[in-house]
Amino acid sequence: MTSFDKPQPQAEHSTKEPARPEDAGPVDSKAVTQAALFDAFGGVRGTLETMLPGLLFVAIYTATKDLHASAIAALAVAVVLVVVRLVRRDTVKHAFSGVFGVAFGVAFAMFTGNAKDFYLPGMIYGASLGAAFTLSALLGFPLLGVILGPIFRENLSWRTRNPGRKAAYTKASWAWGLVFLAKYAILFPLYWWGNTEQLGWVLIALKLPPMVIAVYFTWVFLAKAPPPIDVFAEMEAEERAEKERKAAAAAAAAARRSEA
Repeated sequence: MTSFDKPQPQAEHSTKEPARPEDAGPVDSKAVTQAALFDAFGGVRGTLETMLPGLLFVAIYTATKDLHASAIAALAVAVVLVVVRLVRRDTVKHAFSGVFGVAFGVAFAMFTGNAKDFYLPGMIYGASLGAAFTLSALLGFPLLGVILGPIFRENLSWRTRNPGRKAAYTKASWAWGLVFLAKYAILFPLYWWGNTEQLGWVLIALKLPPMVIAVYFTWVFLAKAPPPIDVFAEMEAEERAEKERKAAAAAAAAARRSEA
């Protein structure tokens, strides 16, 4: 087993354990894949939570043209969403990333005095992510495999030990990259030549559909791929075998001493 195959420690953000691929049979592979995707990308709820601050910003700005009021309202609702998740002991990683994204947008817009710049940090991040997905697929080291590997308990074993899953991750990374790049090919011209309201409403409209498309293709590709190699179970089996070997060696040594 290579170092790439070995499980790495993961921070826990929720008291609920995510679904494990080995807990389901072959018939449930599509459901397990769907559960893993929702865990990785936040699902519909996580996406809607990232939409709400931007929606509030553009709605208030459209009505008032007040940058400060719009920015403060967007940041406040992002913080409230995190607090709600904390109180309910839900997974907070997606909510926290949303707060940081909104905070960067607010800071940038306040600094430049241009309301459109509220969206610019997120647009740069999204376009960069699309380029990263595309480049990783092109180089044969698909980014989606890096993201989903720990959730499927396979880490990076798909790189050398499971070519079918590597192919699926590569196709899925192409899908994510092309969908993201197409999305921002629409948004950046609006940033340069449109007004704040046009950019904001189009961005809100394009928030959920590209995510759904990318997740759908990922689900299709991975559901047809070979099952993941559970490197966590392999490590646990190796540890048990090593303990048994040491116990047997100790017992044999004790027997030799008693005979002597």
